Amino acid sequence: MSFTDLFESGEHKRNLGHFASITSIAAVNGAINPDEEKMLRRFARKLDIDESEYNEVLKNPTKYPINPPNSADKRLERMHDLFEMIFADHEIDEDEHHLVERYAIGLGYTEQLATKLIKRSIDIYNGGLDLEDYRYLLNKK
Repeated sequence: MSFTDLFESGEHKRNLGHFASITSIAAVNGAINPDEEKMLRRFARKLDIDESEYNEVLKNPTKYPINPPNSADKRLERMHDLFEMIFADHEIDEDEHHLVERYAIGLGYTEQLATKLIKRSIDIYNGGLDLEDYRYLLNKK
């Protein structure tokens, strides 16, 4: 096995864990609605999740651990992905809020920073921000 294969394997595990977290958010209120399903399919493609992995994650998303990326930029991108899923139905409920807090801490944010990031994200997020706008608004004073 080459060094490149090891990197790709680790990256894929991180992507699988991230996809499982997104799936948990989508399923927190019970059945996954069509908008959430469409977004899950899009994230699966983006994260290179094949059909068998997709189905396995849907069966049991809690089976996959969070493998946080080393880059602050990648962690922020993962939070953005999560907020896109949360706001697929244009609102965030208490269960979703609790899960996103746990996920942010799992990504390596401190509890205080996670709380601030989530509050700011909820304040500015309208479900249609791209990553660059999200990054800009979060960092704006």
